[in-house]
Amino acid sequence: MGVLVDSQKEGFGSSWGGLKSLVRRKQVDSAHSKRSGHHQLAKELTVPHLIAIGVGSTIGAGVYILVGTVAREHSGPALAISFLIAGIAAALSAFCYAELASRCPSAGSAYHYSYICVGEGVAWLIGWALILEYTIGGAAVARGISPNLALLFGGEDSLPIFLSRQYIPGLDVVVDPCAAILVFIVTGLLCVGIKESTFAQGIVTTANVCAMIFVIVVGGYLGYNSGWAGYKLPTGYFPFGVDGMLAGSATVFFAYIGFDSVASTAEEVKNPQRDLPLGIATALSICCGLYMLVSIVIVGLVPYYAMDPDTPISSAFASHGMQWAAYIITIGAVTALCSTLMGSLLPQPRILLAMARDGLLPSFFSDVNKSSQVPIKSTLATGLVAATLSFFMDVSQLAGMVSVGTLLAFTMVAISVLILRYVPPDEVPFPSSLQESIDSVTLRYSQRISGKNPETNPETSTFVDSSQPLLGNKNVAVDCLIIEKQEAQAYWTLTEQNRRKIAGWTIMLLCVGAFGLTFAASNVWIPSLIRLTCCGVGGVLLLSGLIVLTCIDQDDARHNFGHTGGFICPFVPLLPIVCILINVYLLINLGAATWARVSVWLLIGVVVYVFYGRSHSSLLDAVYVPAAHADEIYRSSGDSLA
Repeated sequence: MGVLVDSQKEGFGSSWGGLKSLVRRKQVDSAHSKRSGHHQLAKELTVPHLIAIGVGSTIGAGVYILVGTVAREHSGPALAISFLIAGIAAALSAFCYAELASRCPSAGSAYHYSYICVGEGVAWLIGWALILEYTIGGAAVARGISPNLALLFGGEDSLPIFLSRQYIPGLDVVVDPCAAILVFIVTGLLCVGIKESTFAQGIVTTANVCAMIFVIVVGGYLGYNSGWAGYKLPTGYFPFGVDGMLAGSATVFFAYIGFDSVASTAEEVKNPQRDLPLGIATALSICCGLYMLVSIVIVGLVPYYAMDPDTPISSAFASHGMQWAAYIITIGAVTALCSTLMGSLLPQPRILLAMARDGLLPSFFSDVNKSSQVPIKSTLATGLVAATLSFFMDVSQLAGMVSVGTLLAFTMVAISVLILRYVPPDEVPFPSSLQESIDSVTLRYSQRISGKNPETNPETSTFVDSSQPLLGNKNVAVDCLIIEKQEAQAYWTLTEQNRRKIAGWTIMLLCVGAFGLTFAASNVWIPSLIRLTCCGVGGVLLLSGLIVLTCIDQDDARHNFGHTGGFICPFVPLLPIVCILINVYLLINLGAATWARVSVWLLIGVVVYVFYGRSHSSLLDAVYVPAAHADEIYRSSGDSLA
């Protein structure tokens, strides 16, 4: 009616039919849209808490092994440069996360941003992939704690019988009671409260950082006394060339995964516009600095080709007569795994909470405890599933599936930044219960528009006076030329509607170009002619897309989109485009086996969405109105949205 648009019943709905649900988008949570019937999460977190979450979730035990493997096979003495390049690549995603987290500070992280900027279908797949990531990630981390814990007590069989791994012949599985017990302990801690669990994570993370500082300080002293033998090699600083160093960067990039856990707690931050960007940036900087310093020291102590791929740091200290340092390093590995376990189990209940609030999952997951203000039911469900997997299954072969969810989220966050800047949502969904207020505002806007119509407002009319003969006007030819010139200029002028269309198509073609370029470049089995053609077309689409987005103006509505006053991602559109390219390249190179497993999980997600989420979505009967009219409708209704 009038200028109001119900895009679920018109437009997309009439042409797409059942697929219309895939493109419906929700609005940014605001003061108008309080969730009736739901308790809010506790706003307790500040910058130190966010740093503890970010560093603790990012620095896992992998770094204690990764330095040896990457140095031996890819980077050599240039390992620190590999970590630096990977850190810069991760920072691109961090910039995108920082802007969206400060603009849209609600639980859900990448799922929430995708739902606002892209649509329900993509958001569901991102949320479903993140559920897999955190479940498999938590179980895999828990299974890795017991072997490292056993080393502290003298060996593999030194743990008490009720904690040690046991083989069950009938089931042909190796159960790990220690892993399950640790998952239950962390789950209970998360149920107590966000502030308490974050404080505990901060303590464990501090112990891990202290172990890394020990490696840096003591290792630096040993290297100084021994003359840094690892750097005095005839092969030079790049024994595997620049290509090897870049391949090492692609490998160690996954050591930076975890800072996105900070964004999942956005709803629980006291001052999200200020604290979230600071927390993400500081956590990532600390991780990058520690990684680089440890790499510089270890590569300098032992030649890269002589490193032990399993225990590179311990063996490096042992080669200088400090076998006892292995205990400190093992303590660091255990605390790193415990902190990472907490970082894996913390975000998933908030993803489930966000999806249940939107109706895509049962409301069971959206309940928030009144006293602790924590989604206890979601937390308990997450802990139960992770504990079961860690007890019965060796999930190490499924670890690659963790990376898929993260990289998909990184990619969609970068795309969301482009959408927010160039084609932000210009319609707001309202429940059909506010139809009366919508109709009232529609009528008022219709009257305003008709009031400015020259046919009904003679005071502003610019029509030619019919009482004067047209042929008798000596300036009629000049007037006609002026009118034709103005019409020609208007034809070539880029209107707002055309600008949005051009920007939207450009962003879509950018994604197609990134996929085509990286897929062709990564698969050498493709015939050379087809491969070169795909690379060329993909490169042209990327370059032309960058030029188009650079030349056209960004949408003015971006200044008022979401919560203003927070961090603004720099170098748009270049930075998000490079971020998309890097993440798509890493996704394609995860391997066919990993993608086969993930595809099964995503297909299950599609079935769940089709038979439950689509028909229970909170936007099922939503009426979409222009964003400019939203405040007046809220005032007219006097009610808050559910």
